[in-house]
Amino acid sequence: MLSRSKLLSKLFWPAIVTGIMLFSACENDINKVRELSANQVNADVDTIHGVDIIYSDSAKVRVRVLAPLLLQYHGKKPYDLMPKTVNVIIFNKIDLSQMGTLTADTGIQSDDDNKLEFHKNVVAKNAKGETFKSDELIWDKTSKTIHSDKVVQIRMANGDIMNGTGFKSDQALAHWTMTQSTGIFNVTDAPTQ
Repeated sequence: MLSRSKLLSKLFWPAIVTGIMLFSACENDINKVRELSANQVNADVDTIHGVDIIYSDSAKVRVRVLAPLLLQYHGKKPYDLMPKTVNVIIFNKIDLSQMGTLTADTGIQSDDDNKLEFHKNVVAKNAKGETFKSDELIWDKTSKTIHSDKVVQIRMANGDIMNGTGFKSDQALAHWTMTQSTGIFNVTDAPTQ
């Protein structure tokens, strides 16, 4: 029979070793969190309410971006964040008629890549009545294209539905392609024999 001190010793040391192992595992996670948030903590942030940004081409309005809140981070890697929804209106450059819209929960723009990323509940519509849904669409302002490697669902004006990845379009969403897709298509013609 073990004495009380030997019994406590046998239970005490495994508990200490386990505690040290858990603490060292948590230390790695804490260091990673500190590293990831270092840019946020040391960054100067400008807060802008009621944002209305207009992008033009040859002095003609092409795109209007509206957001209730814009946070401009001026840290090591500066970027703009629209965390409380973003709405985009795409205009025809000839007659300024509305060609499409895009809404998303979040918008992010980095200063170094001339792209505007839309994340979560992204819904875009074009002049043809097609609706595009995804968790991510990226507008490349330099090439004037919109693309995504995430799943995109397209509902055509006639009710057909296409799902796929590898989405790419012009910025008006008028001419688009998908590299991998499946769909549900309505067939109205009777089969011939």
